Amino acid sequence: MKNFDERARELRLLNLRVWKDGGLALSKDYDGEIRRNQYSASKSFTSVAVGIAQREGLLSLDEKLTEAFREDMPDMPSENLQRATVRDLLTMGLGQGQGYLMGEQRPLLKEEDWVRYALSLPFEFAPGEKFVYNNVGPYLAGVLVQRRAGCDLVSYLTPRLFKPMGIQRPTWETDPLGRTFGAGGLFLSVGELLKFGVLLLQKGRWEGRQLVPEAYLAEAAKKQIENGGEGYGYLFWRGQRNSFRADGKYGQYAIVFPEDNAVICTNAELLDQRQLLSFLMERQPELLEGRA
Repeated sequence: MKNFDERARELRLLNLRVWKDGGLALSKDYDGEIRRNQYSASKSFTSVAVGIAQREGLLSLDEKLTEAFREDMPDMPSENLQRATVRDLLTMGLGQGQGYLMGEQRPLLKEEDWVRYALSLPFEFAPGEKFVYNNVGPYLAGVLVQRRAGCDLVSYLTPRLFKPMGIQRPTWETDPLGRTFGAGGLFLSVGELLKFGVLLLQKGRWEGRQLVPEAYLAEAAKKQIENGGEGYGYLFWRGQRNSFRADGKYGQYAIVFPEDNAVICTNAELLDQRQLLSFLMERQPELLEGRA
């Protein structure tokens, strides 16, 4: 077996942090620790924003989209769209048959109002019927929080999440109308991503403050829909060893292991990110012991 560092470099691992039993167990940098695009790991921050907004009475997971986005609906919404709720925005079970607003699609869109565009697309399945990875759900969830709060998602989360955890206001991708794109494009360093992972491990508590409702996180981390693997929660992937994770393209991971009281975080540049995830899971025991 190749030593850890050799294999890590082959897998284009850039930064690694391991948190275990309340402290940093391992820190490795194969490149500088800078803020990087966390890609779809951003979705998990949007999930947390929804949980906070629900606590503040700004929204309900049971709201129908036809009410939450009443002014943006097509003239004749389909039966499947009429049945969809805010909860369906979080599970990849919204009902659309393919992914929309994906990374390679967004620069080519002629539409400026992505909310109206997204809701005008076909809803081929009943809500919850089929897992289809799609940026529409988390994008709309983020827009709903922004509309109800009266500010962009970064401004909403800064006093409620980022500032209490010592994270300076980050950059986050926006749509053509200036709304935060809750499905991707949040820039953080691996150390800042680790703080988020530790917050999740601590069930939403940070230095004595309950930043995110514990009950919401418990539901967010559970399997809400079958996806052919370990399941998917509220914008969190389920994984081996009863783990759950924020998961971004090219290997941006915050993997939480509740039973081991541990978090593994990475930033990477690997085209086939599944190889890195398999490697981390395979080497998890030594990583948690700080031996890699």
